[in-house]
Amino acid sequence: MWTAFVVLLILWLLGLLLDLGRWIHALPAAALLLLLYRLTIGSRRR
Repeated sequence: MWTAFVVLLILWLLGLLLDLGRWIHALPAAALLLLLYRLTIGSRRR
């Protein structure tokens, strides 16, 4: 019983780490998109 619980807990933690890695990879892309968006809006106003 306990072994199954521990295995599920480890799998859940691994899933969280993978999800966190995905978010860490997505953050720079989102920052670049925001920067490009700001630049295009700024150039349109001028």
